[in-house]
Amino acid sequence: MTLSLSHYQAPRNASPPLLGGSSSQAGTDYFGLRMTLPPSIPHNYTPLTPVSFLLRAALIAPDSPAIVHPERGVKLTYSQWAARTLSLTFGILGTQGWRTGERVAVIAPNCPMILELHTAILAAGGIITPINIRNTPAEIAYILKHSGSRLIFCDSEFQHLLRSNESSSTSAQIIISNDSCGRDTSDPYEHFLDAGHRIWAEAEQRGEKSSTGPFKRGWELIDHPANEDAPAALCYTSGTTGRPKGVLTTHRGAYLAAISNAFEAGLGAESVYLWVLPAFHACGWTFPWAVNAAFAAHYILRKVDNNQIWSALLQGGTTHYAGAPTVQIGIVNHARAERLPRTIRVAVAASAPTSALLSQMEKLNLLPVHVYGLTESYGPVSRRYPHKSWADLPTDDRARLMARQGHGFLTADEVRVCRVPPEDADPQSVALEDVRRDGKEMGEIVMRGNIVMQEYCNDAEATRKTFRDGWFCTGDLAVRHPGGEIQIADRKKDLYISGGENVSSLMVETELSSHPAVLECAVVARKDPKWQEVGHAFVVLRPDHRTSEKELQEHCQKHMSKFAVPKFVDLVAELPKNATGKLQKNVLRERVAKLAESAADRQAKSKL
Repeated sequence: MTLSLSHYQAPRNASPPLLGGSSSQAGTDYFGLRMTLPPSIPHNYTPLTPVSFLLRAALIAPDSPAIVHPERGVKLTYSQWAARTLSLTFGILGTQGWRTGERVAVIAPNCPMILELHTAILAAGGIITPINIRNTPAEIAYILKHSGSRLIFCDSEFQHLLRSNESSSTSAQIIISNDSCGRDTSDPYEHFLDAGHRIWAEAEQRGEKSSTGPFKRGWELIDHPANEDAPAALCYTSGTTGRPKGVLTTHRGAYLAAISNAFEAGLGAESVYLWVLPAFHACGWTFPWAVNAAFAAHYILRKVDNNQIWSALLQGGTTHYAGAPTVQIGIVNHARAERLPRTIRVAVAASAPTSALLSQMEKLNLLPVHVYGLTESYGPVSRRYPHKSWADLPTDDRARLMARQGHGFLTADEVRVCRVPPEDADPQSVALEDVRRDGKEMGEIVMRGNIVMQEYCNDAEATRKTFRDGWFCTGDLAVRHPGGEIQIADRKKDLYISGGENVSSLMVETELSSHPAVLECAVVARKDPKWQEVGHAFVVLRPDHRTSEKELQEHCQKHMSKFAVPKFVDLVAELPKNATGKLQKNVLRERVAKLAESAADRQAKSKL
């Protein structure tokens, strides 16, 4: 792909007019804060799109804080943000060769730009393609080519990830951002907004002079998406089992997923959402839109820095954030950790918090909300709904109950757990059959409904294999308890067979984590000449704690069968993780495969 770097050198303009004005003016500005519906739309139907959340917030709460970016000293109200986003929308529409359905790549950490683009790209009729900033240049080049992105927005800190020597028949235009929010006159992204603002102003001037049709201003100049099932986002999976797959999701799904996340998280107009979770990961679980839907404030952190996180928790008015248990571990063990004066709701995904972590979070007044989901489900799709009777239970019992992934979200269908077809059977020919509700029989989690992806982009075969009887097969193994709630046992690839017995790496990790010296751990399968596979554990110890491989194995043996106890235990300084804090078990599998291969070579040589 040929990449061309664009710097807009337009003269600086005054800031675009504030569309919302003050609260007292909000009603009179309504027509500048709505998009124009296609004339063919019936009176009892408006296509759903998450773009509408920002416009509604600017109308009803124009003076409320929308963006707080302390690293740059920036604060924007919803009225100001709606104006910036409209300038950005016109800038996108004005790019050369722009067509509806264009994929627009975004390479950026948490910053105002990536949040603005979640609305502006969709408003312009495009498809946002957020890219992981931890990807290699080669991986990013693959995604850019596979997605067909011809417009790229890139934060200047990550400009080095773009390869200029990738050849393709198309040319990609790149807009670089210095994350200045208008405070840097040399910022190309701000020049791009200036250019968009001029296009906006010219469109209004043409409308004033026109004698045909009603005069339009502001967001009325933008066409409302006519098809709510049109693709809105193209998010790429982590690619731990090969090339990353592009997950296509829709305007309707994004709208309904955002509604669910706002509701399930308990977001409101007084809420402050701290951006710990990367916004590029599955579109930030739709929180770029969910926060707008609640008229809440986005509190920006460019990276996971536990010192900055505690500043936000203690002085920034934070009420909500999201992240994996591995991220929580760093937060609760930081030197500045102290009990907070108010409860902060924390969406925890990837795996359930251990009893030790739950105890630490509760002491600090951090309330975990355990959610489950995938990129293919717009992020979280189910959660554990606590019961008031849990308050009197010991921490271990509450952690055990919280470990269950629970029930489907407000706008989701209830997820199912179905029996896995035999290995020699064609999955497409086997009807779905639910497991027993006994908390013991294991099956695969399947889902369908409003917040399940449309398809894998340019991969009909992967799409076909992933769906059975109209249900998306997740690859996650789980049980269903008598109360109906599901509980993940493991990923298919993380379940291994030792001596003919199934072993869940998640179960082993849970037991290891209950040891007082263990901070975090991961278990993967390792080939073994006698047992077929055995467990290989990687363990990070708590500061100032000591233990040994033997002691950890003995600890496990007290609570589980001997065949499940990891044969190998390595004490390590850290575990490999991706940008969301999720463990990268593929890295550990590769490491273990090399160790097993070396051991086999040594054994073979010793017999010579």
